[in-house]
Amino acid sequence: MQTSCFIDGKFVPARSGNTFAVRNPATDATIAQVADGNGTDARAAIEAASRAFPAWKNLAAIERAKPLRKLSELMLRDAERLADLCSQECGKPLAEARVEVAYAASFLEWYAEEGKRVYGETIPASDPGKRLFVLRQPSGVAAAITPWNFPIAMVTRKMGPALAAGCTQVVKPAEQTPLSALAIAELSVEAGFPTGVFNVVTGLDAPSIADTFFDGLTVRHVSFTGSTEVGRILLEKSAANVVRVSLELGGHAPFIVFDDADLDKAVVGAMASKFRNAGQTCVCANRFLVQRGVHDEFVKRLTTAVAALKVGDGRTPGTQVGPLVDDAGLRKAEAHVADAVAHGARATTGGARATVTGCTDRFMAPTVLTGVTPAMLCFREETFGPIAPVCAFDTETEALEIANGTPYGLAAYLFTADGARIMRMAEALQYGIVGVNDALPATAQAPFGGVKHSGLGREGGHQGIEEYLDLKYVSWRIS
Repeated sequence: MQTSCFIDGKFVPARSGNTFAVRNPATDATIAQVADGNGTDARAAIEAASRAFPAWKNLAAIERAKPLRKLSELMLRDAERLADLCSQECGKPLAEARVEVAYAASFLEWYAEEGKRVYGETIPASDPGKRLFVLRQPSGVAAAITPWNFPIAMVTRKMGPALAAGCTQVVKPAEQTPLSALAIAELSVEAGFPTGVFNVVTGLDAPSIADTFFDGLTVRHVSFTGSTEVGRILLEKSAANVVRVSLELGGHAPFIVFDDADLDKAVVGAMASKFRNAGQTCVCANRFLVQRGVHDEFVKRLTTAVAALKVGDGRTPGTQVGPLVDDAGLRKAEAHVADAVAHGARATTGGARATVTGCTDRFMAPTVLTGVTPAMLCFREETFGPIAPVCAFDTETEALEIANGTPYGLAAYLFTADGARIMRMAEALQYGIVGVNDALPATAQAPFGGVKHSGLGREGGHQGIEEYLDLKYVSWRIS
């Protein structure tokens, strides 16, 4: 297990010599002591990436693809080890962690091929003595700030397009989950990436590291996944040197079930979306809007399914819901339940902490709340916990009004059999991602991102690589 920063092709301690403990949220056991880097270490990584950039960008795309594809293969080879590490760091059940590893590897495979399809274009000239064309070129050194809830996939979702485009990269992983990023760095050496192309700086002082990303002209792109509050700060910092930013921020996803929906499929979708990673995903269903004609039956079926979920340490066989990542997350989930109940909602299952023998008290029982109204906290804020608040609605117009009544716009879900309604809703929902009878729409080949306070830019698909390319227009007089 690597525990040092990865800079210029080597694992090195923090310049300060300091370390910090990475703990398992389920047990509070220390997994490792990891290098506590800061802005000085980030500067060294940026300089290494800058030195590596000219040679890397000038490689043919087919050559850049080879180590990306190899890294994907190595991650799948080591899937069990990576999944176990992921489960230890963020508490995710092993079954989900295994899926994350495969998902993470898919971005490397996809962009290994997509990098070969970065095309220029010619433009018809109005002057017969000119030829006009457009080049797409890598923008330079790219930085990435990744979250704890998908500590493997969020690295590769940024790494794949950046490196395929010809950029070099510095990654700052979340302090809760640095070991997953360092494991990817270790495999990148085996995959054959040139020195300095990929770097990882771990540390608790996220502000000083982020400041270094924005304090000059070397880093030309910063990609961040995390809270809207931090995203606003980074957007402000980007202004000084006009650094391009991609921001995948908070979500507040509505899950809309109409009278004509297949309720069996809707409940399966609700379980997959809401309770994955204990509800700690930016695209998980946060508000359930159910048409009145099927409301009671949906709540009954959902309650039965939720009550059967097994809560426990993510590394324990059969666990379906792990711990919340920290005490603050637990307190927020409890506060949302308490507020809803105080204002007339009722928990049909759960509603309190869950006790897991030999573990911390950081577990929340999977909860279904009924009688919820849009005035309650859980309908106004992202919960980031295993809480499913259900609100009844009567008409399509009412559902749209509730769903769009938020500053967030990352993902939305709807279940219906009406084709015309599907088209109307897909067009009217103010979200970057809409899952229609599909609770798990994210995939490497499609664009992922939000609107309004949920962010800027896209990851995934051919759109993802465009974030790392500059357009250059060339006007050539030939006569």
